[in-house]
Amino acid sequence: MAAAVSKLMRLQDLVLVARKCRVVTAFRTTLGMARRLSTRLQPNHPTDDATGIAASLLDGLLLGSGDAVIGINPATDNVAQVVSLLHLLDAVIDQYQIPTQSCVLTHITNTLEAIRRGAPIDLVFQSVAGTQAANRSFGIDMSLLAEGRAAALSLGRGTVGNNVMYFETGQGSALSAGAHHGMDQQTCEARAYAVARAYQPLLVNSVVGFIGPEYLYDGKQIMRAGLEDHFCAKLLGLPMGCDVCYTNHAEADQDDMDALLAMLGVAGCNFIMGVPGADDIMLGYQSTSFHDALYARRVLGLRPAPEFEAWLARTQITDAQGRLKMALAPAFQAALLRLGD
Repeated sequence: MAAAVSKLMRLQDLVLVARKCRVVTAFRTTLGMARRLSTRLQPNHPTDDATGIAASLLDGLLLGSGDAVIGINPATDNVAQVVSLLHLLDAVIDQYQIPTQSCVLTHITNTLEAIRRGAPIDLVFQSVAGTQAANRSFGIDMSLLAEGRAAALSLGRGTVGNNVMYFETGQGSALSAGAHHGMDQQTCEARAYAVARAYQPLLVNSVVGFIGPEYLYDGKQIMRAGLEDHFCAKLLGLPMGCDVCYTNHAEADQDDMDALLAMLGVAGCNFIMGVPGADDIMLGYQSTSFHDALYARRVLGLRPAPEFEAWLARTQITDAQGRLKMALAPAFQAALLRLGD
């Protein structure tokens, strides 16, 4: 029904109704509040090189990114490497007392194994779809998701809340798996939100243009799909964000992403991605940059999550008006020198 309603709506309808749907969640930051726009700091690296990740991480923090999550897509699903990345992120968060959460976006079975090995897990990640067959193709079922949530809750690592799950979705996943049962991809996508909602996630986002033009042909279709996804998820009670993105072989460009970013900002989107230069060098697609998030916050009068906003001021990354300072924050000067070495 949510998907059916979305098909009757113009873009302005999708924006207006979604803006009225406020879904607030919390772990170490409180996300989804009115007049706020959060970001996932995404410091991916094609070889999971610690120095490369640290450079992107520092870049993002100094540009006010990372209040939704610091989340790495690992180059491999090697559990030992996943554990190493988790310790890296945890060390940075602990050293600088950053009110945020970390996540390595690996398969949930790897996260469960990492928990068994004593890794510092904040959030459990998993891609989900809208049919049982599509989820089976992802190697998951509802009981496995419940096991992951219970394991993360048992660690008790949240400070202001206990939403511990992070889900990604996207139109076309059920179709590409041959698991759509004749349904259109928008209806399958809306069904995925019912799966996600059952586990009270901190974060959900559609990776709207990632699969490619085989599913969303051009910038106009990507814009429509992004606003449909955001509307349907918010209507169904999910803390929805969006990876405003496209692949290089799609008939889309950064102007299309600018338009979608602005409309999602007006619509009350919970969070977007922060990728160095908007170009993910590991996944090979185009997303939104740290500067794009600053632009959206500035022109729409939006702010980061309150706990993170206070940290930015405390560490002198921002001034009393919430604007970035021109000088390098003293707490990070030594870190920059170490990267230079």
